[in-house]
Amino acid sequence: MPGSVPSSLTNWWCNTNTEYAFMGFSYEVTDCQSAAQLKKDFKDIRHTFNGRYVRLYGACDRQGFYNDVVEAAWEASVGVHALIWFGWDDPNIWKTRRDALFSILLSNAKAKYVTRVVQFGSEPLYDNAIAVAELTAQIKEAKAKLASLHIPVTISEMAYGYQRESEGSTGVMAAIDFIDAHMLPFFSQKASTAKESWPLVESDLNWFVSNGLGKKIYLSQNGWPSTTYPGVEPNSAKAVANVQNEHDYYTLLNDKCSYFKGVAGGGVGWFAHIYSDSQEPGYGIYDDNGNLKFSFSPKTSC
Repeated sequence: MPGSVPSSLTNWWCNTNTEYAFMGFSYEVTDCQSAAQLKKDFKDIRHTFNGRYVRLYGACDRQGFYNDVVEAAWEASVGVHALIWFGWDDPNIWKTRRDALFSILLSNAKAKYVTRVVQFGSEPLYDNAIAVAELTAQIKEAKAKLASLHIPVTISEMAYGYQRESEGSTGVMAAIDFIDAHMLPFFSQKASTAKESWPLVESDLNWFVSNGLGKKIYLSQNGWPSTTYPGVEPNSAKAVANVQNEHDYYTLLNDKCSYFKGVAGGGVGWFAHIYSDSQEPGYGIYDDNGNLKFSFSPKTSC
């Protein structure tokens, strides 16, 4: 980052054609990490793994929390994929979260220089978190609200979520700026091992290419769990969850770097879900004690 806040976003962000292969980590904020912890983790993402972005996951409702995120991202030289989390307890709290985020985006001078995109929800179509027509309207309103900041707007969703809401989701697809796609092949009814999962990944990716109107694609919520527990259970008796398979999944993605680079729309960038098992059991690159579960040196170019 420069020594002072720039005066213009002109030529600030890299061309999306250069954003393929490993992007960074999903990072759950339910624990409302301190400013110091955010800075430590974001710098680790940048310097240990060459991560370019942090994709927020979950929600922290502490007043001003996103200011801490912005400052941590600025110091670490990473961008942020911000998230408006719907949740399951209060059907209207997402509106409070939306307003709090937008307020900081519009008032914090550094925010537009680290916020690469705003996502409405994690699987809002699949979870029926909001009516499809209202979701489309919210995306359009957010784009207008953030137009002066040049911050794109999207949703984070599975191919199946779009497919299930096929009639209404075409409007969502048309409204979003980027495609933030979920890729979790472990849950496929055809799943077995991570090494054998490429046809499952390719099938969903091909759907996004065919139906995504030429838009840039990121695999935002993307990984393979190292353990199962209630809520993270396979839909195939052959699906295997262990550390080796989690490792094998990311090895598979690394091996497909050239493929991702050539996908229509400017290539495909992927995030690892998630930074640490302390944030979400089984998905972390780090275990609960802060130790790497396996060697992780993802490619950022090829």
